[in-house]
Amino acid sequence: MSKKNLAILTILVAIILDQVIKIYVKTHYALGDGFEVFSWFKIHFVENNGMAMGFEFGGKAGKLFLTLFRIVAVSGIVYWLASNIKKKVHNAVIIGISLIFSGAVGNIIDSLFYGVIFDDSNHKVATLFADEPYGEMLYGKVVDMFYFPIWSGNLPDWIPFIGGEMFTFFQYIFNPADSYISIGVALLFIFSKQAFPKEEKKVKEFSENQKS
Repeated sequence: MSKKNLAILTILVAIILDQVIKIYVKTHYALGDGFEVFSWFKIHFVENNGMAMGFEFGGKAGKLFLTLFRIVAVSGIVYWLASNIKKKVHNAVIIGISLIFSGAVGNIIDSLFYGVIFDDSNHKVATLFADEPYGEMLYGKVVDMFYFPIWSGNLPDWIPFIGGEMFTFFQYIFNPADSYISIGVALLFIFSKQAFPKEEKKVKEFSENQKS
């Protein structure tokens, strides 16, 4: 398989899977509902207006800025991916960049379209292609559902500031698109020499000059 086809296949499978899972959760569960897969893994439907892990800023203006920023960033990722395909870099690098692109696009789709194709999920299951959607174009909410409460308990008292408080690891709820970005970054880190050969060479040359 060519590197171009590998990238296209990775992107198509990743984005379709992301959207199928999100649409299924959105059309089968009310906000806050879900089910337990294992004691340490749950499906818990939440939505957020802002960045990964539920962080938000700037209200409606901040949401618009974030959506537009993601669109610009995706354009840069496309150029980065195309450049690496031409260079015929390691397949893991192609997959890594493709996953980062897929993750960004997956959440952009939520922000762009979900506000105009779904109605509200509060206390009820949402309807796809609803007559009365909950929002507007560019202001859709990102759907999250993966929750891994691997450990919960009171932190030791000797820990500064948060000692003695209840803590859950991992407390953040995320979606497939977020996972793609994390996996993609991890792949680029593992294969950093293949992903950033010039930078690696410069660092090596600088280290050798410092020693001489």
